[in-house]
Amino acid sequence: MPYLIPPRTPLTPEQVEQGFDYLLALQMGGGNYVSGRTPATPELAFLLLRLAENIVFPVTGVLGDGEPHADSFALDEVGCILLSALRDLTRDSPTTAVLGIARSIIRFVENVIPDPDGHGDTRATLETMRAEHLEWARAVQSMTTRP
Repeated sequence: MPYLIPPRTPLTPEQVEQGFDYLLALQMGGGNYVSGRTPATPELAFLLLRLAENIVFPVTGVLGDGEPHADSFALDEVGCILLSALRDLTRDSPTTAVLGIARSIIRFVENVIPDPDGHGDTRATLETMRAEHLEWARAVQSMTTRP
């Protein structure tokens, strides 16, 4: 039975900022630091899940730039498994899932996505991704708010 994914609406710029604020706070200060600053809510869990989808799918999806090969399909499946596990975690316990989803995103970024300046700095990568996601969210929002 396929895992049904509901249609997705684009994240707003405010949601992108909120999600990346949480990720950057966790990356810089750890779990205790971030839990004291931002309460874990079901809304934040679902927001981080959406952000994880927006980060993982473009990197692991078969429909990338090159010609698909066996490794492409394996990577696509790994991305699907990761997101499926995060969805299950969110569905079963949205409030407690927040920290796990955020840590999974950070670990994925650390191990899969190269940092923009080659220094191994995950914070720089997250900040670059934040800027890209904000630009995209603003572009989508401006297209949808036209009269």
